Amino acid sequence: MKYNILIGGSAGQGMDTVGNFIETAIKNSGFYVFSNKDYMSRVRGGHNFIQIRFGDEQILSHDNQIDLMLALDSDTVEIHKESLKDNGIIIVDESIKAEEKRLISFPLIRKAKEIGLSKAFTFVAAGVVLKYFGIGGEFEKLLEKKFPQVLKDKNIQAIKMGYNLIESKYSLVSKNMSDHILINGNTAIALGALAGGLSFYSGYPMTPATSIMTYLSKKQVEAGIVVEQVEDEISAINMAIGASYAGARAMTGSSGGGFALMVEALGLAGITEIPLVVVDSQRPGPATGLPTRTEQSDLSFILTASHGEFPRIVMSIRNAEDAFYKTFKALNLADKYQTVVLLLTDQYIADSNATILKYDLNSLKIERYISSGEHLQSGEEYRRYQITESGISPRLIPGKVKGQIVLIDSDEHTEYSHITESSQVRNEQMEKRMKKLNSIKNELEEPEYFGDEKIDILLVGWGSTYGAFKEAIELLNKDGVKVGALSYGDLLPLPDRKLRKYRDIARKVINVEQNFTGQLGKLITQETGILMDSSILKYDGRQLTAEEIYRRVKKVVD
Repeated sequence: MKYNILIGGSAGQGMDTVGNFIETAIKNSGFYVFSNKDYMSRVRGGHNFIQIRFGDEQILSHDNQIDLMLALDSDTVEIHKESLKDNGIIIVDESIKAEEKRLISFPLIRKAKEIGLSKAFTFVAAGVVLKYFGIGGEFEKLLEKKFPQVLKDKNIQAIKMGYNLIESKYSLVSKNMSDHILINGNTAIALGALAGGLSFYSGYPMTPATSIMTYLSKKQVEAGIVVEQVEDEISAINMAIGASYAGARAMTGSSGGGFALMVEALGLAGITEIPLVVVDSQRPGPATGLPTRTEQSDLSFILTASHGEFPRIVMSIRNAEDAFYKTFKALNLADKYQTVVLLLTDQYIADSNATILKYDLNSLKIERYISSGEHLQSGEEYRRYQITESGISPRLIPGKVKGQIVLIDSDEHTEYSHITESSQVRNEQMEKRMKKLNSIKNELEEPEYFGDEKIDILLVGWGSTYGAFKEAIELLNKDGVKVGALSYGDLLPLPDRKLRKYRDIARKVINVEQNFTGQLGKLITQETGILMDSSILKYDGRQLTAEEIYRRVKKVVD
């Protein structure tokens, strides 16, 4: 069974704090959790909400059907009451008046005032929510690092007060979840980078990428890395390129608008063959767009960003588990192929918490591809851009090999990095760089397939639609619809073996994306000639659910 809690109110009411407390308490009690946020771009006011979905099996996406609503204001009741299940309830403070038969009023604020801390009414409410689902636990431990002792004691008292205001409706069976963690996508990216040997990160704050830099900055002393918040995204990427040239494992990140400022420097990294990982945490554009919402609309831009041509790797993150391993792999690939790896994520992944297995660090190996000059003969001058069969030139770190200078140049250059306008050398260097794509393609993973082997309809999608995809296929197959889905993580060079296999079986191919123009569908057609028969697209800034995909596929079938 799966259950869904919605906590709604206005910015400044403490929803993040109480939401984090409730989801952590549920996870620690032995249940899988998936939570996501919907918030406005303002510090105070507006309507924000958090959804916490939990159960006794892994949960990979959200659902809009609500079992319990904690409404911190009357707007939440009006906006979300249609999503409440028939047997669901709405919990409000007694001061909130609304015409809804499923509403239950409690003296939340009055109880908080009894302990001299009116703001603790949200923790009184948390006690009600947890008791309703029969969830207990050592709540003191969850608040140890969040509040000073006096406030912690008062909040624990508030939780216990809420616990005594209601009887449990459920008696849920939990399991041992000690081998699992609760983590969001941006923290997972940061941890993957640290595991991958990151030593330098530069960036400028831009939602929803900011928390990657925030997490790394908090850990930089402990991890022995350098994190720089710079004046703009142009500085961020150029500083990362400089750090990488000097031998650091470097990374930068932003959202689409910030990434747009980085585009010229992408070409610099491309022609100088400097390893670099760039994260683009997508949100709806153009311009400022919807700065706190989600979308998958940067793919087409990413594929050719920067003038000219150079080999690039484009990867997308599908969930918090994938985020860790994909970031680790991105750093290795950038190093190995001396090129740019573009890592696409989005607000949905950035701000969603999920219960996943602890990361397997023993399966990981940091791979550095740096020469100590052993390939050089006595007296031989180092050629930074030496022509090789693989297209990968031996890489020296400046100052590390006695008597050798590591020259680079943003102009077209000879093997020795001297500026040239020779058409022959231009051809040789372009072909050398682009040769890397032959090997890169073998490094990238085929999309994950869900569903039966004999299908009528093939869905294709990428990135954060993974969880909804997986659940939608289960619903459709149970309903007798012969459908399968390919969920892409690695995007360029495009892996196409599974795509061609299932395209030959299916009658129709439908791309499912969070954008207006079907950007993955276009990429597939460009790279393979396979056309989409139709599309399921969403671009309102809110994430697709499994139920939405199910309904829209059924329309195509019917």
